[in-house]
Amino acid sequence: MALDELLTRQMPHSLEAEQAVLGSMLIDASCVKDVMDKLQPEDFYLRQNREIFETIYTMFSYSKAIDGVTVAEEMQKNGTYDEKTTRSYLVQLMEVTPTSANAMEYAGIVRDKALLRSIAQAAAAITGMVQDGMGDAKAALEAAEQKIYAIRRGRSAQDMVHIGQVLTTVLDNLNELSSGQVGLPGLPSGLSAIDNKIHGLNKSDLILLAARPGMGKTSLALNFALNVGKATGKTVAIFSLEMSKEQLATRLLSSEALISNGKLITGSLTEADWGRIAQAANTLNQTDIRIDDNPLLTVADMNAKCRRMDNLGLVVIDYLQLMTSAGGDSRRGNESRQQAVSDISRMLKIMAKELQVPVVCLSQLSRANEKREDKRPMLSDLRESGAIEQDADIVLFLYRDDYYNEASEKRNIAECIVAKNRHGETGKVELKWLPEYTSFSTIESRYD
Repeated sequence: MALDELLTRQMPHSLEAEQAVLGSMLIDASCVKDVMDKLQPEDFYLRQNREIFETIYTMFSYSKAIDGVTVAEEMQKNGTYDEKTTRSYLVQLMEVTPTSANAMEYAGIVRDKALLRSIAQAAAAITGMVQDGMGDAKAALEAAEQKIYAIRRGRSAQDMVHIGQVLTTVLDNLNELSSGQVGLPGLPSGLSAIDNKIHGLNKSDLILLAARPGMGKTSLALNFALNVGKATGKTVAIFSLEMSKEQLATRLLSSEALISNGKLITGSLTEADWGRIAQAANTLNQTDIRIDDNPLLTVADMNAKCRRMDNLGLVVIDYLQLMTSAGGDSRRGNESRQQAVSDISRMLKIMAKELQVPVVCLSQLSRANEKREDKRPMLSDLRESGAIEQDADIVLFLYRDDYYNEASEKRNIAECIVAKNRHGETGKVELKWLPEYTSFSTIESRYD
């Protein structure tokens, strides 16, 4: 490549499209709101165009009138006005714009060029990382995927956001909630007693569901997954490191068809049972629940798989202590294992924030509660706890009194103990345990 060509080579951009989209907003303020949904200031390649868009962006946030004169005045106030060039350039923008009717087409071109620049920058960073020999191939692949994923999601992990932009989203959400358009801030778990306590399964939350073996934590997690899949139509990803995909599918079928799990395992089914199974199978087929039962998956593997899913709504992981760290479980000793589990829990929280979906992770408890008179779990009972309770936004414990006491008055009643809740108060709610269907329901529900 010739030296002159190297010196004059520029990143992808369209000067005409940038000018046309700015000109459209200056001559027709009604198209500003549509352009704001499509573009960000960093999408503009030329600094002068970026400064003009930032000025319009701020004015729009404060509902100020937008035209050539008011924008020039605002730029004088914020210090981006140049006496020699700014006013004439604003006039030029309005003159070169043929019509504001094509504003969104111009915005699409600007956005497309910005994406190409982002890809080029990410590729250069990945190439530099490989040439510098930083880390092993797995680490390089994970870093590369994160950079590309950040572009796909339309955000940069490094950029800081002004609180004014954040407040716009918060106020919009508050407006929707107060007008009754949205029932729950998060996804419905299907159990109103739990939803009332934690306000649904919220985006970017790490929800830890812990219990002693046999309490039904897998069943409750599948309740969440099935309801989200049915009620929202979103994709639900289930990573099972303990049970096979066939076992999970059988449990989901039992819960949906309300047929004893034992019947499905042995195959002793009546003609009426087959009719309910067919109906339940049809319902499950219409959800987008995806199951991966590879027992050797790491958090990085799960993250990579989830990034490739469109319309992801919920991630369920069964369970924490069976997971291995990115480099495998080569470390030895109890202290090392505690550190590994703490690292995994931290990575899960980062994954929830990156994916912007709730992540429900199941966890075992230590035997410490078995030695107490009151066997209800506490945060200190989290097995190999490390920093698990710090990383989790919500910690749910399951406890059934009849598990320990056969004469218990609370037969098939489970307590869901909210031990930690970043969104509200802690406490407990009671659920009906349906052992034959390996499922939970609210106390008020009645089954025929």
